[in-house]
Amino acid sequence: MWRPFFQPYHLIIVQDGDPSKTIKVPEGFDYELYNRNDINRILGPKASCISFKDSACRCFGYMVSKKKYIYTIDDDCFVAKDPSGKDINALEQHIKNLLCPSTPFFFNTLYDPYRDGADFVRGYPFSLREGVPTAVSHGLWLNIPDYDAPTQLVKPLERNTRYVDAVMSIPKGTLFPMCGMNLAFNRDLIGPAMYFGLMGDGQPIGRYDDMWAGWCTKVICDHLGLGVKTGLPYIYHSKASNPFVNLKKEYKGIYWQEELIPFFQSVSLPKECTTVQKCYIELSKQVKAKLGKVDEYFNKLADAMVTWIEAWDELNPSGEKSVAALPNGPAK
Repeated sequence: MWRPFFQPYHLIIVQDGDPSKTIKVPEGFDYELYNRNDINRILGPKASCISFKDSACRCFGYMVSKKKYIYTIDDDCFVAKDPSGKDINALEQHIKNLLCPSTPFFFNTLYDPYRDGADFVRGYPFSLREGVPTAVSHGLWLNIPDYDAPTQLVKPLERNTRYVDAVMSIPKGTLFPMCGMNLAFNRDLIGPAMYFGLMGDGQPIGRYDDMWAGWCTKVICDHLGLGVKTGLPYIYHSKASNPFVNLKKEYKGIYWQEELIPFFQSVSLPKECTTVQKCYIELSKQVKAKLGKVDEYFNKLADAMVTWIEAWDELNPSGEKSVAALPNGPAK
């Protein structure tokens, strides 16, 4: 199903679990395949920051990629159809979202003003109509929604059939639950912040990898004057994961997030933080200072955040570090 959409592009496949198993990739794709042995070989001791037996391991692919735009997708996601029955080219829509500015400083009631047939509505300040660069494009899902375990348990048969033809900028100062199932981002603008944390094997929590990355990324985007969009494109999410297994993974996260969200809502990054890396290191310090008392896990996570940035900079020595902090208005 994905061949006509993915074949022209370079794929990075991160194999989770047993590295002795061989994944067979169909012919005709330009790809790199990494398993746990490869991660350990490439990163050495710093491989400790990459999760094992959890979807968080995908962020290793972000680190080794050399491309400007990254699209990440789960293995149970298929091509969706729009209301007319036409296959949706999710990658194309994500790139459109990323190439178009965002408007995080003032909400446009017709959603994306840059789309055909839309514009800025009356009362929208002309000084903000240039928008800001878009760093993240967050897509959605038809069929199985991205629900947590308690919601899955009480709504086991619920399916999403609503196709909403809209893309919108998430306002500055507003957090959101970022799902890594159908997600694209500009690696040059925000790549080092896309760390999916310590999850899965040996960790007290799972299924919060993309959430953690989303909260960190949004706070940094707000500080650096970058935009985050959500809405189109849709993919078809084919299977629901086991809600009882999910509950076991999510239990601490559901409990902890009542403290995590106020933390991220109150985070303030100093104006000296002018690159994503500097922002992320500062964020790791605040995580250790303020969340370390919630659980020892957050001290470990804060250390892993620093290790991640060190590993990123080692593999990307001339990485993009020139984004200027413009907290009071749109980036130029």
